[in-house]
Amino acid sequence: MGGSTSTEFIKTSCSATTYPTLCYSSLSSHASAIKQNPKLLASAALTVSLKTAVSTSADMVKLSHTAGMMPREVSAMQDCVEELSDTVDQLRNSMAEMKQLKGGSNFALLINDVQTWVSAALTDEDTCMDGFDGKFMNGGVKTAVRGNILNVAHLTSNALALINNYASLHA
Repeated sequence: MGGSTSTEFIKTSCSATTYPTLCYSSLSSHASAIKQNPKLLASAALTVSLKTAVSTSADMVKLSHTAGMMPREVSAMQDCVEELSDTVDQLRNSMAEMKQLKGGSNFALLINDVQTWVSAALTDEDTCMDGFDGKFMNGGVKTAVRGNILNVAHLTSNALALINNYASLHA
């Protein structure tokens, strides 16, 4: 299997996600590891989502110490850091469970756990963004936060779509 076949597989798989361009750009560099394996593709998407959530969380912690932020911004940032911490835990749980998937009789149970955790991570990301919806928020802070969190949410959404696709192959 050549690299071009693997990248085509990723492109085709990503076309079924909500954010196909981001999906492809975030996963194409992993083509040689993914090959044409839906499980490896879903796992790679989870890995990318987790790494991005971890780095975004670190950025949020730094941003929360920015001087001159209003108390409600600081509070929203702290809530968001907590939500992202939950996201990271849920994505880690999902990855651990993906490694257990073998296609045996417990496949449905395990894949359901993965789907539940990734969905919960997505909910946490949305909750984080909700904290920055208010008109009283500093425009720069709001934009920085929403941009970072949206990126994590879009990667997580794509991972969930690829996981769902993998699950459907075993249904």
